[in-house]
Amino acid sequence: MTSSPTPAAGAVPAGQALPEGRYSRRSDQEADRKLRIAAVVCGVLLLGLVAWLGGSYLLRETAMNGSVPTFQPVSANSVQLQLSVRKSDGTAGVCTVRSQGKDGGVVGQSDFPVPAAGSSYDKVVTLKTTDWGTTAELLGCTPDK
Repeated sequence: MTSSPTPAAGAVPAGQALPEGRYSRRSDQEADRKLRIAAVVCGVLLLGLVAWLGGSYLLRETAMNGSVPTFQPVSANSVQLQLSVRKSDGTAGVCTVRSQGKDGGVVGQSDFPVPAAGSSYDKVVTLKTTDWGTTAELLGCTPDK
């Protein structure tokens, strides 16, 4: 008794053809092509979104930009500082400045009004403190609404 090898599972016996369209490699290639197209479209949309958000962030112009180029502690209850603000002409607002003591604690904080006239504002102002101030830091400038 001779035994013939049994065909492997899913193997087609000799002389028989595969059913038409059932095991086509073309459908796999078409699915891969569609996935690639979908991935490219999603990638382009993502890059466009990142470019748009980045560009709007970089090109956004703030109505008021300020700085404190110099400061000088005058006494245990005041710090004198130069407040410099660049702004759009006709924009008024408020700039908040604080001072910290030797231990890093806040010893003074105040809002200074910025008038609407002109495109820049430079003024020496005095910040009241509760102890010797070792810093003068601009926290930010906010335009009036």
